[in-house]
Amino acid sequence: MSLSVWLGLVAAGFLISFTPGAGAINTMANSLTAGWGRSLWGIIGQQVALVCHIAIVAAGVGVLVASSPVLFNVIRYAGAAYLVFLGIKQWRSRSHHDPEAPAAPPESSWSMARRGMLVNLTNPKAIVFFLAFTPQFIRPTQPLVPQYLVLTATVVVIDVVVMWFFFAAAAKGLRRLTRSTKGQTRLNRLFGGLFVGVGALLAAVH
Repeated sequence: MSLSVWLGLVAAGFLISFTPGAGAINTMANSLTAGWGRSLWGIIGQQVALVCHIAIVAAGVGVLVASSPVLFNVIRYAGAAYLVFLGIKQWRSRSHHDPEAPAAPPESSWSMARRGMLVNLTNPKAIVFFLAFTPQFIRPTQPLVPQYLVLTATVVVIDVVVMWFFFAAAAKGLRRLTRSTKGQTRLNRLFGGLFVGVGALLAAVH
């Protein structure tokens, strides 16, 4: 991959990562509930899904998903339902300051990573997007494996940087609201509503 192509990939990667979506919402929610440091586990899970999307496109399976309305819709509605489920769960989550709420153990790192992976993995539009995005930076006349490795590493590093140092860090400013029962309830409902909204959008937009 030439330097000019790679720089174009970097610019496109930052633009994609800064576009708000379910991954950004999940990252901010994790940062609020588990802290900035531990939110990295959710981001790692999201990167596993991202690597899977690129691998699916590289293997040619992405064409099958894009060309099969039934398969595409099955994945799309499953992803939408999962986001709505997360939203309802977040909305109904009780404040840590609520004396009536039982003390809940902190969410495990594996649970956060698994949720991050599922949030991104169940979005078939990401596969279709990478199907259109990837060929712009891959030259079929050159060895494909090194190009895909560079593309994957670049996109993953950029997404980790943006998610952790922008979205997760931005959520740190809202943590002061979690010091009161009312503030944390409002944040739970805000992010719960965002999850539901993104899920509904995923199901409605063709």
